[in-house]
Amino acid sequence: MEDEKKHPIQRLMDNPWLLLFLGLIIPILSYTVWGWYEIANMPVGQLP
Repeated sequence: MEDEKKHPIQRLMDNPWLLLFLGLIIPILSYTVWGWYEIANMPVGQLP
């Protein structure tokens, strides 16, 4: 009955496994997308 009264965000913050998962996935995804963006915008290398 105590869980029914908690706010949904409070239930989210009380779940350590979900926080661990989000803490790993969000940086991995953001740095991967950032890396793809940087690679896509690199100028073509000129060979001598």
